[in-house]
Amino acid sequence: MHHLLPLLVAIPLLGAALPVALGRRLPRIATEITGFVVSGGTAALAVVLLLDSSPPMVEWVGGRLPVDGESVGIVVVGDGPALGMATAVSLLTLAALAYSWRYFAEPPPGRSGAFTALMLVFQGAMCGFAIAGDLFNAFVFFELMSVTAYALTGYRIDEAKAVQGALTFGVVNSLGAYAMLMGIGLLYARTGELAMSKIGRGLETAAGSGGPDALVLASFVLVMTGLLVKAAAVPFHFWLPDAHAVAPTPVCMLLSGVMVELGAYGVWRVYGTVFAGPGGIPAADLTRALVTLGTLTAAIGAVMCWYQRHIKRLLAYSTVAHAGLFLVGLGVLTPEGDDGVALYLLGHAAVKAALFACTGVLLDRFGSVDEHALHGRARQLRATGVMFALGGLGLAGLPPFGTALGKAVTEEAVGGPLTVVYVAASAITAGAVLRVAARVFLGLGPRPRDAEYETGGSDEEPETGTLLSRIPDTMTTVPALLLAAAVAVGVAPGFGDVVARSVNEAGSGGAHASAHWTPHGALLGVVSTVLAAALAGLAVTRPRWVAAPGRAAPLRRLQSGHVGDYVAWLLVGATVLGALALPGVLGG
Repeated sequence: MHHLLPLLVAIPLLGAALPVALGRRLPRIATEITGFVVSGGTAALAVVLLLDSSPPMVEWVGGRLPVDGESVGIVVVGDGPALGMATAVSLLTLAALAYSWRYFAEPPPGRSGAFTALMLVFQGAMCGFAIAGDLFNAFVFFELMSVTAYALTGYRIDEAKAVQGALTFGVVNSLGAYAMLMGIGLLYARTGELAMSKIGRGLETAAGSGGPDALVLASFVLVMTGLLVKAAAVPFHFWLPDAHAVAPTPVCMLLSGVMVELGAYGVWRVYGTVFAGPGGIPAADLTRALVTLGTLTAAIGAVMCWYQRHIKRLLAYSTVAHAGLFLVGLGVLTPEGDDGVALYLLGHAAVKAALFACTGVLLDRFGSVDEHALHGRARQLRATGVMFALGGLGLAGLPPFGTALGKAVTEEAVGGPLTVVYVAASAITAGAVLRVAARVFLGLGPRPRDAEYETGGSDEEPETGTLLSRIPDTMTTVPALLLAAAVAVGVAPGFGDVVARSVNEAGSGGAHASAHWTPHGALLGVVSTVLAAALAGLAVTRPRWVAAPGRAAPLRRLQSGHVGDYVAWLLVGATVLGALALPGVLGG
């Protein structure tokens, strides 16, 4: 089975060539069917390989095996976490392609297959990053993933704001990629290796009894900076709300559903394989760095989420907040924390993709994603409203959603005051989503009387070309299936234990292999949900709580829209990361 691992990348990349080569000759429906078949076939292969991932598989692509322990070949790894991420990527790409069936306005001649091809390349790059066993090829797939995401974000190239959002996305993420490449270069200079496991052993050999030095710290900061940019950790996060505000809805489903999660996965994979040994960064220093940045990310993301009216930006900041919770869970460096974050990632991916899908319905039905402009206008969209509210409950961590199970296990792992961070961040972000559901789909609360409402809404353009009078079945079926998948993560018998076993086999030597509901964890999920509902109710009945932008003015000013500001904050973040990890190097 290990010989099939490279096909997770090859199938979607080769499949992407078909719509490009034949786009002028094939009708639009044929190119979309091609994309659907290729993406679905890759997803099926990922599932088959995942079921056979214990013990983990290793494949040297092209049969270029190491000679005398040395190799320049490409190695891919098929363990539970890698194939689990590849499966999640493939299934969510399949869902996004199904959602976008006949979605966009008829493209001009020669571009009928462009979107499908880009989505398949995006899928192949994300799968490649998930299974990469050496740092350089992880970087290659990292860059391919990023470049494709830039193009998808600015897909509606005739809109200036889409191009600006894609440019911001591209500049910030490219700098993160350059940082990662420089870090890889330093590691190669020290160890002469590129395979992650060999770099880890090489750092241990080079350090001897002296511990890490300045070169190891520099490489750690540079590599982690690249990964934390993808994970949207504060202060590396500024690109994400700007990109989500302009990206097509199916693309937002992938950006928040799996790409941010891949950043968190990369942090876990690279630290555990490369920097966790005696020659790397001490565990206490990584804990300090990730817990500090994660807590800050969760707090700022939650506050900014609460004060948004633009629903796509609101959901983007919600992603930032939950990414912070992922980092905190990973930062405690316990098997239980890893297990909880893995389940949390899966549940969050499905819930967030469903919420963006429902937001796309609003955009294409009413030409707006402004909470005030949409007040009470979506009463007839009952199914969409129910799904949007269920997505909010999933973000809150209400059992039996998979987000609730993952959050409960992670809360048990972090314990103490950090539990408050989880409850507060999930309650605030879910409260913002439930507030939108109450106002937009039920028309609750006083009608806003600002200028934007009086002129009939915001200046958003529907992605379908013209406003829809009837919502296609695909646009309601996909979010329903995604929410069902999020529930299945929490209730499928033994699923949590299977995820825990595969995660710990790859990262903790089987130290812990159980992840299940506990009364305490379920109670915290209910508490988060009650707080979210209370916040939403207060916001609807006391709208000045939300309408007073001055309360979040300092944070709003940081999201300036200027690329130079975001680059400066990236440098600040790298400096802070280095300062948080420095004590271990000084001690060495």
